[in-house]
Amino acid sequence: MKISIRRSRRAAIAVALGSVLALTATACGDNGSGSGGDKGDEGSGKGKIVFWDNNGGVRTDAWKAIIAAFQKANPGIKVEYVGIASTEYQSKVDTAIQGGGLPDVGGVGAAMLAGFSAQKALEPLDDRLAKSSLSGKLNENMVASLKAAGGGDGTLYSIPTSANNGVLYYRTDLFKRAGLDEPTTWDKFYEAARKLTDSKKNEFGYTIRGGAGSIAQALDASYGQSGITSFWNGDKTTLNDPKNVAALEKYAALYKKDTPAADLNNDFTKMVAQWDSGTIGMLNHNLGSYQDHVKALGAGKFRGIPQPIGASGKRVQVSNPVDGLGVFKSSKNKEAAWKFIEFATSRAENSEFNKAAGQVPSNNDAAKDAWISQAEPTKLAAAALTDGSTSIVQLPYYLPDWNTISKADNEPNFQKVLLGDMSAKKFLDTMADQLNTAQAEWKEQNG
Repeated sequence: MKISIRRSRRAAIAVALGSVLALTATACGDNGSGSGGDKGDEGSGKGKIVFWDNNGGVRTDAWKAIIAAFQKANPGIKVEYVGIASTEYQSKVDTAIQGGGLPDVGGVGAAMLAGFSAQKALEPLDDRLAKSSLSGKLNENMVASLKAAGGGDGTLYSIPTSANNGVLYYRTDLFKRAGLDEPTTWDKFYEAARKLTDSKKNEFGYTIRGGAGSIAQALDASYGQSGITSFWNGDKTTLNDPKNVAALEKYAALYKKDTPAADLNNDFTKMVAQWDSGTIGMLNHNLGSYQDHVKALGAGKFRGIPQPIGASGKRVQVSNPVDGLGVFKSSKNKEAAWKFIEFATSRAENSEFNKAAGQVPSNNDAAKDAWISQAEPTKLAAAALTDGSTSIVQLPYYLPDWNTISKADNEPNFQKVLLGDMSAKKFLDTMADQLNTAQAEWKEQNG
């Protein structure tokens, strides 16, 4: 029955995706011939390629600068840039896989990699990497993460561009005025959230993510407080462990008490803009919003530190997906698409891109550049991941259904938890049942 439910879901998705094919084909400037089953062609290494940015708007300027430099260095290749919001990217790619209109190259992060590779939409890149100027130049852990996320066969379908990490941003000026310690522990975090809140003055201690992308932040708070360091206990997830349930109950109780009511619909853009308005004490996001805070508040009014330490004395956080670039198998110009990836992840371009994004470069030489030590949150995050102070709970990005389960299926349920219409236990039990089923199916298919 569970397998038939899964197949029914995918069949329904396929029908829905097919109905909007014409719109997608028009939007990407493609003739609709490129689909997941199309084997494509190496091409001439010249001509036009289409690039889909998986975080359009946020990274558009950085990518346009890379594209301009690439076209200058490769005058025979023209890159058509298509910026797609991160919240819409997976559905647009899935639509094109089903019916046509895939780009030549696009953003393929770990969180969505398994779903795309399971549909045979991506070109294996191991041989291309081994023969390229990037061989031996990329962060081995990032490469390994993308191989693991690809579905279990160890094939590399995406070249890493950057690694992100969760950060707790806090207003140093507001903390100083209130006589509060830096929120380095969860106890200090909750104390600050309470003491910095004065709803009558529209002042709040924290802004919570209740809209798109909410699940990763909720899991960070759950595992961070519980101290549980593995996502699986045998074949069952630890997600709904009683310690995680208690942690999520405490975290969700912040909503409307120590956070604005508008947080219910916060995606990262709204959440960051709200914090940058200047009346909220703390924000959980990642390294990517650092430059936004500098522009809005000035570097002297806030800090970005690693996630709080739990009662165990250890910092525990869930894994942040490595981002990357992949070549779609249906591309008729794979050689040119690969040239673009190779250029974009070279030292100079990878360094400038990650400097703008505030993230950790994948190119080992780029990671040595001076700006890393000058951007404090990036420097602290990198140290936390390498100095033994942090345990990472590896999320199962390799499951083809991970993105659906952690987004479409359960983001609305988390909103119900915030509103008090669903218990934290019911929410975690529901998600755990889905993940246990997906894990069993994956193990059956992959031996």
